[in-house]
Amino acid sequence: MSIDPAAQLRHELRTPLNHIIGYAELLLEELADGGKPELTAGLTTLRAEARQLLTLLNEVLARGQAGSPDLGAARGVLGTPLERIRVESDGLYRQASQARAAALLPDLERIRSATDRLAELLSAGGVAPDREAAGATTSARSGSNQSGPSPPVILVVDDNEENRDMLARRLARQSYEVLRAPGGLAAIQTLATRPVDLVLLDVMMPDLDGYAVLQRLKTDPALRDIPVLMISALDELESVVRCIKLGAEDYLNKPFDPILLQARVGACLEKKRLHDQERRHRQELAEWNQKLEQRVADQIAQLERLGRLRRFFSPQLAELIVAGGADDPLKTHRREVTVVFLDLRGFTAFAETAEPEEVMSVLREYHAEMGRLILEHEGTLERFTGDGMMVFFNDPVEVANPAERAIRMAVAMRDVVSRLAARWRKRGWDLALGVGIAQGYATIGAIGFEGRMDYGAIGTVTNLAARLCGEAAGGQILISARVAGAVEPLVDADDVGPVTLKGLARPVPIWSLRGLRSPAGDTVD
Repeated sequence: MSIDPAAQLRHELRTPLNHIIGYAELLLEELADGGKPELTAGLTTLRAEARQLLTLLNEVLARGQAGSPDLGAARGVLGTPLERIRVESDGLYRQASQARAAALLPDLERIRSATDRLAELLSAGGVAPDREAAGATTSARSGSNQSGPSPPVILVVDDNEENRDMLARRLARQSYEVLRAPGGLAAIQTLATRPVDLVLLDVMMPDLDGYAVLQRLKTDPALRDIPVLMISALDELESVVRCIKLGAEDYLNKPFDPILLQARVGACLEKKRLHDQERRHRQELAEWNQKLEQRVADQIAQLERLGRLRRFFSPQLAELIVAGGADDPLKTHRREVTVVFLDLRGFTAFAETAEPEEVMSVLREYHAEMGRLILEHEGTLERFTGDGMMVFFNDPVEVANPAERAIRMAVAMRDVVSRLAARWRKRGWDLALGVGIAQGYATIGAIGFEGRMDYGAIGTVTNLAARLCGEAAGGQILISARVAGAVEPLVDADDVGPVTLKGLARPVPIWSLRGLRSPAGDTVD
């Protein structure tokens, strides 16, 4: 956006007066302890004269608002008060030199230079040459190096050195870290390399004006959230509206009131702090959501695995496996196990004569009771087919007494099926339980193909248990010699002798289990 030459001239005329007022206020703040009353009184008079001169200048400029200011009229109106300011500033400089107040001399010299600059502008009838070297690109850092939380960082952007100096010093006194940029391009470079919390931006700059800088900031995703406070001697409503539309937080006219500047800087920084806090919260929420989604996915996968494992293992064992308290049971491994085979005597004849609904009803009743006892004794259900079931102990989690668990479960099953069979006989169905139990080593793991895997045990021990089950009569539990030896103190069993079983080369010694021994030594059927 091009700047109107008349507006440029009005800006240039106000700038030296803003410097005079601004530096006078800075010096008065430094002398607030009352150590040099003569200098304080002189600076107070100087500031009042400068404010009066600014009022007169604004009246002259207001009469020429539609075009270029009438500098001839301005010289006549402003000449006398300007001369009073010159005399007052020269006198203050001499006073400070005599009082050995060397710290005040640089700012008093800036006041004298601003007075000369305004006189130049009025006498030349136009804009005086800029005393700053063209293309200067400095980024200075002000503020203390005190320990503690990092102070907010404010970037002051102005092509006028005195404007930058006054703003930076005033902000540094409020414990802000201040960066300085002498133009729009330098500001863009600084923002690309340094994190900034607030930008104080002049409108009229030669290389890249404030409108263009503001537009670049608000279209850059990395910079758009940095608040921008416009500070300019341009008092045109059009300029204010344009800056607000481009995304500026506020607009402050020069010369600015220090208290108003402090309040607006504080408001902008508080808004930035709240925005950053909200952004952090959003980021934290997104991270938590991501973690939660991953956790949910992991839990779903865990539940699915738990559901598959519960097809074979008791809930306690399945949860132990999923929690990592047991080895992966589907990985092929070899272990000594106690295997229990059971099925119903007379089931084939029953299934051939009964209605399908009656068969399903018996199986539901039977499976429910057998399943409850398998879980109760923490057995592993390898498979069930119709009325037949294969259960083993000592895998996937090893136990100290697998044979005892198998025996106790088999006796409980025989008792339950005996009660069920009494009801079934009333319906004309003659069914009874036969059980075979063997102990030995088996190879255990996943059996099947991709998409359909089962958990199984392979070995002579499973064949032996199955043959013992096939040999058992209704209500009979046949056990191998190895099982009988493991549970001998707990059971009463009859030695059946060696029996030739299908699929086994040699006769196998087997025992028929009558029941468990009570603590008193009696047999409990």
